Amino acid sequence: MNAMVKRRVHVAAAAIISADGREVLIARRPSNVDHGGLWEFPGGKLAPYETGLGGLRRELHEELGVEIQRAQPLIRIHHEYPDKHILLDVWQVHDFSGEPFGREGQAVRWVPMDELVNYPFPAANLPILRAVMLPTEYLITGEEEDEARFATRLERALVEDGVRLVQLRAKALDEAAYRERAQAALSLCREHGARLLLNGEPELLEAIDADGIQLTSERLMQLERRPIAEGKWLSASTHDRRQLDHAGRLGCDFVTLSPLRTTPSHPDVAPVGWHDFQQLVERAAMPVFALGGMTRHDANHARAVGAQGVASIRDFWK
Repeated sequence: MNAMVKRRVHVAAAAIISADGREVLIARRPSNVDHGGLWEFPGGKLAPYETGLGGLRRELHEELGVEIQRAQPLIRIHHEYPDKHILLDVWQVHDFSGEPFGREGQAVRWVPMDELVNYPFPAANLPILRAVMLPTEYLITGEEEDEARFATRLERALVEDGVRLVQLRAKALDEAAYRERAQAALSLCREHGARLLLNGEPELLEAIDADGIQLTSERLMQLERRPIAEGKWLSASTHDRRQLDHAGRLGCDFVTLSPLRTTPSHPDVAPVGWHDFQQLVERAAMPVFALGGMTRHDANHARAVGAQGVASIRDFWK
């Protein structure tokens, strides 16, 4: 007997962001449909002739009475249900006209970003929650021997450049020195509303109450289950499909994928390149930051090929 062929459903969805960037609009699914009563990002199924953005324009007009003025790709998610394969084509809507309301009788609500976790969503929407809550720039700190100079550089990135996601990478420090720097970095990040991930063993969170852990690719592949609580962010460094797939099984919230370009620190490592990067990201189960020769000027290009944004040491660590 042939295996059942799943029907394929292409859905466009919108993360509609408020003017101040602090809230996102969500809608409750009707009780008489699949996942009734759960919350979701507005959108709907595409007709065979529609593109993702074109179909989303129609859906938002029909459902909410708004017109998209400016939007960019956020994330594409492939999700398997027992009877169907869903592609969620998600766009971040920055500007729109009209006042959104439930034209089909559905409840809609503006929700602060940090309160999204309190609302029940279908499983396929969970990577969207992560993408919505993450910024487009990910700072990886450079090596720095002097603690005062380190603090000055980090504060400049937080205040002048508006960085809101930081990975503390300090391979030259011993464990005690790393913990001391981590505590200082955490204080600065808390003061300026940024999240801090520690590049090291998950047990570091027992001593430093940072926002999460960044795993090396080697450590990632050694683990068989998620090593930290769901309330913390888990990220990992990845370089190929095998590592991306394992990060998905492990429940990573996001990852970096590198090197996109040849870098001075790894001149002998073959770059992924934009084409292969896009192919890898298409099937990733979580947001992916492009890393390796990236600058702020690459952010829009990275988003266009499916990335969450760009990660960098040299461009952000001035």
